[in-house]
Amino acid sequence: MFNVETIRGDFPILSRHVNGKPLVYLDNGASAQKPQVVIDAILQSYSQEYANVHRGLHYLSNLATEKYEAVRGKVARFLNAASEHDIVFTTGTTEGINLISYAWAAPRFQAGDEIVLSILEHHANIVPWHFLRERLGVVLKWVECDLNGDLDPQAVIDAIGPRTRLVAITQMSNVTGTVVDVATICHAARAKGVPVLVDGSQSAVHMPVDVQAMGCDFFAITGHKLYGPSGSGAIYIRPERMAEMRPFLGGGDMIREVTREAVIYNDPPMKFEAGTPGIVQQIGFGVALDYLTGLGMANIAAHERQLRDYARARLSGLNWLNIQGDSAGKGAIFSFTLQGQAHAHDISTVLDKKGIAVRAGTHCAMPLMQHFGLSATCRASFGLYNTPAEVDKLIDALELCHDLFA
Repeated sequence: MFNVETIRGDFPILSRHVNGKPLVYLDNGASAQKPQVVIDAILQSYSQEYANVHRGLHYLSNLATEKYEAVRGKVARFLNAASEHDIVFTTGTTEGINLISYAWAAPRFQAGDEIVLSILEHHANIVPWHFLRERLGVVLKWVECDLNGDLDPQAVIDAIGPRTRLVAITQMSNVTGTVVDVATICHAARAKGVPVLVDGSQSAVHMPVDVQAMGCDFFAITGHKLYGPSGSGAIYIRPERMAEMRPFLGGGDMIREVTREAVIYNDPPMKFEAGTPGIVQQIGFGVALDYLTGLGMANIAAHERQLRDYARARLSGLNWLNIQGDSAGKGAIFSFTLQGQAHAHDISTVLDKKGIAVRAGTHCAMPLMQHFGLSATCRASFGLYNTPAEVDKLIDALELCHDLFA
């Protein structure tokens, strides 16, 4: 049974006060807090079990390797990948997308080739493709959402042309919470022979993910949003795409043999994991995935839908508040501005005085901000430990903002 009050007890930071007020943490879209089991796992790894992985035959190295490599299978099961060999460890979604840009796309793309993107994308799923635009002459082809934040999957499919080499699309906007029908896009693109990269950084923490049913070629996730440590993450890569990739980073673990004249590379996925990895971070990431699967992703999604609906009802009652992209099937993420002269940073500062943590700015999504005609918004993003009472505290603080800036 999903009991949010019991769950809140698993997160020690939620019991602290900020500016003399109980912390209301509504910045989960940027990074989620960590349950005690993850913190304990990190402490245990560093204090009792630390050694380098893959390289030693002694007890501690074998233990660290066993725990580290077990996470690969946990990620595969979490995403319903066919094999743990389809999982490459990364420091997060940004590194995962850059890996695909450098190791798969750069050797294959030519001037005039197209990458289809949506206006909803985070900079992490924009800038690596700009690198290819700058260096190879690749063309970025943009698909816009409507003013409600919805993205028509058919518009993305229709943007695929004879020179399209990749569709790079988010499953959930980190600004509006819009959920994109990536499965429809993936299956249509696959029928046209076009691979699809899905940015799952925001979606994987809020809903069950099945990369096989989705039909994507690449699916990137980040540990710190999944209640795990920063510097952890992974990317699913379809085997036939992985076979097309060249190594990106060179060093230990990604080689089988090195001579003066040549290098023989390791088998994938190790071929794409060079050097000493974030051992403890990934072990903590695996514990976070255990925690989430123990709660049940369907249960988490149901709880957050209730929060979304309650927050939408309360926020819609503030007729001086503008919500950007209030799609019906969105996640529990709300970006907003106040009518008048109040800047998002001023609103965030007032909320912080009440112990409420929200994000203010462009949210690493400047093209979307420009699409909405805005310089910045405030964003309240909810997670599995948030409650309706915290929504009420947000509303009270926003009403104070309105009184101050009216």
